[in-house]
Amino acid sequence: MSKLVTIYGGSGFVGRYIARRMAKEGWRVRVAVRRPNEAIFVKPYGVVGQVEPILCNIRDDASVAAAMKGADAVVNCVGVLSESGKNTFDAVQAEGAGRIARLAAAEGITRMVHVSAIGADADSDSDYARTKAAGEQAVLEQLPRAVILRPSIVFGVEDQFFNRFAAMTRMGPFLPITGADTQFQPVYVDDVAQAAVLGVMGSAEPGIYELGGPEIKTFRELMAQMLEVIHRRRVIIGLPHVLARIMAFVLDMLKAVTFGLFSNPILTRDQLRNLQRDNVVSDTAKGFTDLGIKPATLSSVLPDYLWKFRPSGQYDDIKDSAKNLRA
Repeated sequence: MSKLVTIYGGSGFVGRYIARRMAKEGWRVRVAVRRPNEAIFVKPYGVVGQVEPILCNIRDDASVAAAMKGADAVVNCVGVLSESGKNTFDAVQAEGAGRIARLAAAEGITRMVHVSAIGADADSDSDYARTKAAGEQAVLEQLPRAVILRPSIVFGVEDQFFNRFAAMTRMGPFLPITGADTQFQPVYVDDVAQAAVLGVMGSAEPGIYELGGPEIKTFRELMAQMLEVIHRRRVIIGLPHVLARIMAFVLDMLKAVTFGLFSNPILTRDQLRNLQRDNVVSDTAKGFTDLGIKPATLSSVLPDYLWKFRPSGQYDDIKDSAKNLRA
């Protein structure tokens, strides 16, 4: 019988790419998610019955243990960019990661891949970065030979970065951003998935890998490249830090007084803290080179999915070409 991998958060942005690649490798894939009925799109990644979404609550021991029963390896892709209800940074990114590793060790599972993030720091003033570090530590305490992946900002068809800001360009002539000079090293989602698969299959040495694409650019430069791809002219406005802090505070307070009815998808104070730090691979870290992976460039991927934000969508290039015709 083929081997089985359980992917926690396997229907999410990164998880679905890992699930697809694991299915292509011939593994049975168990996709552990909170709402399996909303994850049935993963089933066609393999043959009938090869990829199955199942119910799992990462905050519950019994649920997590049941999801990994009989598995040969586990992957944890669960993370949150902002807190919502009981899904706090600590509960999901620290305790949840530790729970998976602890129960995997008890089950006799020795291979685990944990998706963390560049910037994970136990001493950070950001709860996001602090709990990412706590999650890594909890995993390594239980499974010292785990593979931990720290990607920079991840881009791809379903991303919430370029898609979000490209959508904002439809609202007016200005594109406001905060942390305009902060550096990022965007990494293609399928390259992260490829690294995860190497970890699951035992082809990657245990340890921490920082994953960044071939280009390092400031937030402003990334937005300028995005605007070029979508054929729009917008004035990029770098919001002063003081103004951004006030805005984030007001939005966070609005979330608090509405008891979460307003979820603050715009800008939180914790996100603002992270935006003040460069998000690039450190000089001494292991990365794609050590894994034998050549990461994709932004220019080779962005046009494939940002075309829908062009003024005439898929017909924009045809219209531009028509302007060059002469009677």
